Amino acid sequence: MKKQSLMKGTIILGISGVFAKFLGLFFRWPLIMLIGDEGVGYYQMSYPLYMFFVAMASGIPVAISKLVSERKAIGDKEGIIQVFRKSMLLMILLGGGFTGIILALSKQLIGFFKWDEKAYYSLIGIAIAPVFISIMSAFRGFFQGLQNMNPTAVSQIIEQIGRVIFGIGLAFILLPKGIEYAAGGAAFGAAAGGILGGIYLFIKYVSTRREINVRKVGDNLEILTRLIYISIPISLGATVGSIMSLIDSALVPQKLLQAGFDYKEATILYGQLTGKAFVLVNVPLTVSMALCASLVPIIAECYILNRKYELIEKTHLAIKFSMVIAIPSFLGLFFLALPVMRLLFPGHSEGFQILKYLSISIPFIVLCQASTAILQGVGRYIRPVINLVIGCIIKIILTIILVPIPSINIYGAVIGSIIGYFISAVLNMKDLRKTLSVSINYYNILIKPLYAGVIMIIGVLFIFTYTYNYTLSNTIACLAAVFSGILIYSILIIVMGIFSYDYFKSKFSKYKRRGIR
Repeated sequence: MKKQSLMKGTIILGISGVFAKFLGLFFRWPLIMLIGDEGVGYYQMSYPLYMFFVAMASGIPVAISKLVSERKAIGDKEGIIQVFRKSMLLMILLGGGFTGIILALSKQLIGFFKWDEKAYYSLIGIAIAPVFISIMSAFRGFFQGLQNMNPTAVSQIIEQIGRVIFGIGLAFILLPKGIEYAAGGAAFGAAAGGILGGIYLFIKYVSTRREINVRKVGDNLEILTRLIYISIPISLGATVGSIMSLIDSALVPQKLLQAGFDYKEATILYGQLTGKAFVLVNVPLTVSMALCASLVPIIAECYILNRKYELIEKTHLAIKFSMVIAIPSFLGLFFLALPVMRLLFPGHSEGFQILKYLSISIPFIVLCQASTAILQGVGRYIRPVINLVIGCIIKIILTIILVPIPSINIYGAVIGSIIGYFISAVLNMKDLRKTLSVSINYYNILIKPLYAGVIMIIGVLFIFTYTYNYTLSNTIACLAAVFSGILIYSILIIVMGIFSYDYFKSKFSKYKRRGIR
């Protein structure tokens, strides 16, 4: 059983995560072409329930990974299989139970959340997914515990390919029956992706099981208790964020009706918010988490070994990396919202204004992610959850107050997200300074990347305008502007001393000589 270094494993998961996100964007494009914003609205109403389950179960694969890794370190091969078996049992019960509840109470759920009745088919379509996603999660935790990230990475890509092919295929087949049926077919794509990813992971497990070579495996109930104990704090943090989306699915369409919109108009606006804007905003968030994931174990080690100077350095580095990603992402989506929408959703660029203003939330979400990861890396599991709950409550209040105002409507939900994540990020940073006794150098981690971002976006807008006037092609102009922006920003972060060339060179040499585990 080959194991991978932290750096290599992070790169593998980071690349596969970003690639999976782009496959997800590819899924949205033909879906919007087929069923429009109204159909995407039906699809998105049920989707937060699925994401709530994914978040609720997210702590268990981490717990599996930890327990498998511990037993592997002491050579307990029987214990590795015991952990996997108990975790698989737990995940099947959790996923199967969630699937059963949705199927049995689908009509009641639609009534409770005050969704359009046409969302029923999407809810049924996505209800099958949790049981298969649960099985995949157990396998992924097992392989990550063995420090082999390849199966997880490949399964992510297979899952997304399955979702795209089956989701779009079923949407196309069912479209003659009505938009709501097509949206239901698209929702079933999540289950199809889970089945394909699960089959791949099962095949990999069979070959790995032969390598472990344990014939007889006893029972150990203590493992189940430890799995639950470790996973609960991690799941709580992820669940709160998903509850925000679930609350949006209930509140936003309902409050839009109070603002004077009919059911169809409310569904279209909700589809533009969640099916377009949130999807695009989530792309830089994936990159941010990949970078933070590579640093958090190092921060945890520094904290345990009381390496104060190194701890401060790594904390600054983690936050700086996050801001270097967040600021240009925010500026790019804010100023190029319409060209990006036209590029990704030709003929269906409605909602670009929602994307424009929602992009303001990116730096706050990224800062919240990074600070949460650092706090949990040093054993502070509950505090960031409380901070996120506070942000969630503020978001709910603002959504309830602002969305029914006709002149604000859907933008009330956007304002709620921005302020909610801003409050959570500020509270996290306050706790970070208190916990680690760290003085954050905001000039280096925030102001300098902002300077670089402003210069970059000026260049990007000039290049876009010049290229568009010359070619009259939005696609060419948008792609030229994006790639030029990446090049300009990369040069600026070195020229302005945000990251130095010598820093990257020394780190690369160090990794080559020693490797990082």
